Amino acid sequence: MTRIRILIADDHPVVREGLAAMLERQEDMEVVGDAPDGAAAVARAAETSPDVILMDLRMPVMDGVEAMRAIAARQPSVRFIVLTTYDNDEYIFKGIEAGARAYLLKDSPREELFKAIRAVHRGESLIQPSVASKVLDRFATLSRQAQSPELLSEREKEVLRLMATGAANKTIASALFISESTVKTHVQSIFQKLDVSDRTGAVTQALQRGIISL
Repeated sequence: MTRIRILIADDHPVVREGLAAMLERQEDMEVVGDAPDGAAAVARAAETSPDVILMDLRMPVMDGVEAMRAIAARQPSVRFIVLTTYDNDEYIFKGIEAGARAYLLKDSPREELFKAIRAVHRGESLIQPSVASKVLDRFATLSRQAQSPELLSEREKEVLRLMATGAANKTIASALFISESTVKTHVQSIFQKLDVSDRTGAVTQALQRGIISL
């Protein structure tokens, strides 16, 4: 039987040792190495030629996203599974964009991890339902953006950028040489177009959609 060659990248020794002991008990799996940070993962991947890498995202020296990009550029046949404690949108999408074929949380049942390793090795993908729902939400948002890329006018974007700095309507009016009532009109238009009810929501939505940047 050809065993799946696995590299474990995680900055916690106990996690690496625990995963290795668990995976080695599977007849079709073999742990070929481990790494305490992203830079070490890149080096170990080059040395061991793994089939699958279990990659944590937050690690010292080089994070998991950078490590996946570096490894994929040199070894395109390697497949990645993100195994992390973080399930917020930023980490999920960065991990998937970097090439992860599966995204699992560290509290996942061991059978789910085994299933993911085998699926990814076969060329398939596996994402937990809670994570998948966030991915679908992001695709829906991107689809809406594609349909209306110029959702806000240039003036509304200027107002929004100043809102993001915490500027009050009077300050925005002075900076843009417009009346305060005009600023209020723009703010209400921004709320309506972004489907939010306050300034914090407007700024958050604009940043997530890439309408403005800080």
